[in-house]
Amino acid sequence: MANNASSWTLFFFFITLFVCFFHGKSSSLWLNSEDNEVVMVQSRRGDSPRRCDLSVGKWVYDQSYPLYDSNCPYLSTAVTCQRNGRPDSGYEKWKWKPSGCSLPRFDALKFLGKMRRKRIMLVGDSIMRNQWESLVCLVQGVIPTGHKKVTYNGLSMAFHALDFETSIEFSWAPLLVELKKGPDNKRVLHLDLIEENARYWRGVDVLVFDSAHWWTHSDQWSSWDYYMEGKSLYKTMNPMIAYQKGLTTWAKWIDLNLDPRKTRVIFRSMSPRHNRQNGWKCYNQKTPLEFFSHPHVPEQVLVLKGVLRRMTFPVYLHDITTISAFRRDGHPSVYRRALNQAQRQHPREFSSDCSHWCLPGVPDIWNEMLSALL
Repeated sequence: MANNASSWTLFFFFITLFVCFFHGKSSSLWLNSEDNEVVMVQSRRGDSPRRCDLSVGKWVYDQSYPLYDSNCPYLSTAVTCQRNGRPDSGYEKWKWKPSGCSLPRFDALKFLGKMRRKRIMLVGDSIMRNQWESLVCLVQGVIPTGHKKVTYNGLSMAFHALDFETSIEFSWAPLLVELKKGPDNKRVLHLDLIEENARYWRGVDVLVFDSAHWWTHSDQWSSWDYYMEGKSLYKTMNPMIAYQKGLTTWAKWIDLNLDPRKTRVIFRSMSPRHNRQNGWKCYNQKTPLEFFSHPHVPEQVLVLKGVLRRMTFPVYLHDITTISAFRRDGHPSVYRRALNQAQRQHPREFSSDCSHWCLPGVPDIWNEMLSALL
């Protein structure tokens, strides 16, 4: 009798193993269906399994969007295009549909539940602040008045969801490495120094970085007068070599100072600009591009991928460059400021912003992807 029981036990054991391996799910038995819904955005390792690349797909018009309105109290004036007089609103109603899977609609309570008792910090330039404002507006509507607040520390800020003990933070560091005043009040970009900015990153549960635009500003708009590496001072340097050196300093700091068991690190690829024609390429655009006649990968993205591949810490690349390049309609253009009826008759008297994004708008989709990744 005991032998029969043992035989049946072995039989069912091998049948179970066969079913698992036949369907290729032996390793995913530890995952529930919710975890399996979206696999990570691009990781730094090219050979890692990827069931869904969120960066491949198309924009689809959806009347149920946007997920909040431009009256969100945490939006900067420069991105509230509707309040500033933009006459069309169709740019708010496009969602991204990946080719290989579905991208879940942003669920504020689910996001806050995942981030309970955690800190998420977005680190970078004004476009990263654009994304921070989007993320705060996506979650704040489900939190009662009196149970949320924003605190400021210089150019950095944090939204606190008090009942969840969650903070969504923005830290200003457009170059990641340190920019300091030197002799004769000259501005010096230290390609191998980072601690002045990085000290704020310790103890954070999820770090989202971006750094690209400031590295390619023309001489007229450059934020520094000299580069410095070690004790060597340089008046000029190839911008992409400088960018690689700065990113390598960031990568070494991450590798040496953070524990992947405690901190998740994501690097968002560069946000595309539609600045041709002196910034008028995005003016009066009402729909996304349908295709690219000459697909182009910015050199900054290639440099970033090269640095990430050499890291030991598992940093995830959140690729938003191509999907956002379709959205020439999503920028503020002249509606970066409030225009009255008379001013709207002469829009070319004002500068056009084709770098930042109207909110609600494109960064909301970046945050849907971020939420899926987390």
